[in-house]
Amino acid sequence: MPLTVKICGLTTQESVRAAVDGGAEMVGFVFFAKSPRNLALHKARELSALLAGRAQKVALVVDPEDVQIEEIVQELRPDWLQLHGAESPERVADLRKKFGIPILKAIGVAEPEDLARADAYSGVADRLLLDAKPPKGGGLPGGNGLAFDWTLAKGFSARTGSANWLLSGGLSPDNVGQAIGLTGAPGVDVSSGVEDSPGKKSVEKIRAFIAAVRHAQDQLGLATRSV
Repeated sequence: MPLTVKICGLTTQESVRAAVDGGAEMVGFVFFAKSPRNLALHKARELSALLAGRAQKVALVVDPEDVQIEEIVQELRPDWLQLHGAESPERVADLRKKFGIPILKAIGVAEPEDLARADAYSGVADRLLLDAKPPKGGGLPGGNGLAFDWTLAKGFSARTGSANWLLSGGLSPDNVGQAIGLTGAPGVDVSSGVEDSPGKKSVEKIRAFIAAVRHAQDQLGLATRSV
């Protein structure tokens, strides 16, 4: 199975073009006021026009109210909703049914018990994202540049009976190949790992990250593209 690349937290035309031209399959826009990557809807709409059907657009929200999702759906028409808060399996199922948009559910991981929590979502969300659990008292549920013990995710595809998950948390151009090799992840997601400072994406790092993923993909003998 080919590897999926998601570049998240994009805020500029240059970073969106770098992600799309580099071959990323998914591009994420953040709608969370506390994040340095937070976007106004009109700005996200302008940036999404650059995708031109070459990548899927993902709207990242944290414990959203229905009204927020209604606004996002109306203005952006995302291909995916990424739920990055404490949404329960019941809430995920409700949102998926109500809005008819595939759900990418993030799960914070720090220890084996967290993967058991992920199991509860595997039959509800369309895809899971394993991310490093944020530090206690931290203001951001993701995008902290932290990694978890990647060996915990080894065999996660077999555990869930599905390859529909992404690995995230502390990934960078320098370590993503190692992470893929350790986990067998079918896809990866990066945000802070391709930034020069919080919220400021580096075009060079985006290109390097995607190139590193494709190199790992070639090493594993996988196909070239998937969403």
